[in-house]
Amino acid sequence: MDVTTQEPPQAPVLDALDAPDVVHSAGACRVIGDILSRVGDKWSMLVVMTLLEGDLHFNELKRAIGGISQQMLSRTLRALERDGLIVRTVHPSVPVRVEYALSGLGHSLSRPVKELGAWAFANRPAIEASRSVFDDREDAGKA
Repeated sequence: MDVTTQEPPQAPVLDALDAPDVVHSAGACRVIGDILSRVGDKWSMLVVMTLLEGDLHFNELKRAIGGISQQMLSRTLRALERDGLIVRTVHPSVPVRVEYALSGLGHSLSRPVKELGAWAFANRPAIEASRSVFDDREDAGKA
C-alpha cells in the first residue's frame, strides 16, 4: 500500500490576480516574510519548476536539478512538504521508493515563479552591468 502525505485542509488556492488587495507595508511584509523566504529560495524554486514537468523520485529529482547535495535536497523537500507545496508518496518496495509531486498550492506558485524567472532573464544584462560598475567603484576605492 502506498503512503501519501495528504494535502492539508486549506483555504481555496488563489491566483495572485484573484487575491484580495493587500496594503504593502513593512508590517504586511513581516507577516509573510517566512513564506517569501521559502518561495524565494534558490533550491525551492528549482524543485518546484522541475516538478512542473511531472512527478519524480528522489534521485531523479536530484539528477534533474544538478548541483544540489543529497542533504540540501532532503531539507528542501521537507520544507516544501511542510508548507503544503509538494506531496510525498512512499511506495513500499525493496528498496523503498519515494515520489514527489506538486500539490495544488505548488502548482499555483508556478505562474509567479515563471514571471520572476522571465524578469530575471530579461534584466540580467542590466543587473550585470550595474554590478560591474559597482565592483569597479569599490575596487577603485580600495586602491
